[in-house]
Amino acid sequence: MHIAIIGAGWAGMAAAIAAVEAGHHATVFEAARSVGGRARAVLASDVDGAPLRLDNGQHILIGAYAESLRLMRQVGVDPDAALLRLPLALRFADGSGLQWPELPPPWDAVVGIARARGWHWRDRLALLRTAHAWQRARFACAPQLSVAALCTALPPRLVAEFIDPLCVAALNTPADQASGQVFLRVLQDSLFGGRGGSNLLLPRVDLGEVFPEAAARWLRAQGAIVRTGLRVQAVLAAPQGGWSVDGTLFDAVVLAAPSTEAARLVSHCAQTAPFSMAVPMCDWAACAQALRFETITTVYAQGPVRPDGLLLAAPMLALRSHADHPAQFVFDRGQLGGPAGLLAFVVSTSQGERAQLEQQVLRQARAELGLADLRAVQTVVEKRATFACTPGLQRPAAQIAPGLWACGDYIAGPYPATLEGAARSGTEAGRSVGGNASA
Repeated sequence: MHIAIIGAGWAGMAAAIAAVEAGHHATVFEAARSVGGRARAVLASDVDGAPLRLDNGQHILIGAYAESLRLMRQVGVDPDAALLRLPLALRFADGSGLQWPELPPPWDAVVGIARARGWHWRDRLALLRTAHAWQRARFACAPQLSVAALCTALPPRLVAEFIDPLCVAALNTPADQASGQVFLRVLQDSLFGGRGGSNLLLPRVDLGEVFPEAAARWLRAQGAIVRTGLRVQAVLAAPQGGWSVDGTLFDAVVLAAPSTEAARLVSHCAQTAPFSMAVPMCDWAACAQALRFETITTVYAQGPVRPDGLLLAAPMLALRSHADHPAQFVFDRGQLGGPAGLLAFVVSTSQGERAQLEQQVLRQARAELGLADLRAVQTVVEKRATFACTPGLQRPAAQIAPGLWACGDYIAGPYPATLEGAARSGTEAGRSVGGNASA
């Protein structure tokens, strides 16, 4: 079969790999000039004007991302070389917070919570009791519950220093608006899954080399076509069967573009599709268009290199976030294979203008980290970084019509908008479309 994949982000690359693995011919169309979607490399310059290869946003993977890790190995990337594996840690600059030890679950969580620094023993006991209750309930709750409602029994300090940063890191949605059901699923697979599932995997190379650029090279080596800088204008149901992509006939199509672009293509297709297909297409497009988005801003800042080459006590630290100090995490890129003295500050669910956020983050670095001589070198604002993962959210289905599928982190599934959610969705769509093109 000849299968078109529209979009070369992590989901699109995963779909193309799955199609090729099944013996099909894959053609990937990407509107941008580079692959990777919302997790890709970008070019910038440091404070002295030297070229820098950064990311369009600082990402964290975790040990439970089994499909992402499998795909990396499939295309020739060694995860142990590309990613720094660390035990789960939510430590602040003053040393408070917690860190999981290298023990099998659930003992890593039990010991990590018991040894948490800066917490009262009553705080630790409350978290252990709550975690045990979630485990007894098989990590399930009512669909309408928010994360904040799920955690009402916890002390305010635990919510502020553990639940809130964990929620915004996993779901990129504030705890009072985030789905408790999805939050529990992430906890089940990571904190209470198999050994190493909660480990943090921090990229040592740019996100392009972590997976999508290697995937594009692998696909081309297998005979697939990857076309960048080409935006698809129309996908139409062909009268003789199959699907037309800007006039070229394919047996099946996988829409791996962002939800807004996928909705545009499906709405346009519905105008000329048979009635039996048009109504479900319109419903699918309406569901995709109804998604609300959250913004993530990454502020890259550079400071004088210290004798030891380090600016932070660890590759990643949590930050105490509030209105005037918006960043929740900071990463020392010098400890992750990047230039010494380069930091990445992550502002999830960010609001405000780019210049304002830059100044707020630099003031936060001065107040919380004692770094008064940082200069911003690049600020990346991804306005549609993730969908808002709210309670009871209706997400679009993977199959739109016979031979027409969609994939992406926004497609219905157990995960929030994560790289693993995109990878799983892409793999499932790539495998399904080949066997169900005319089903």
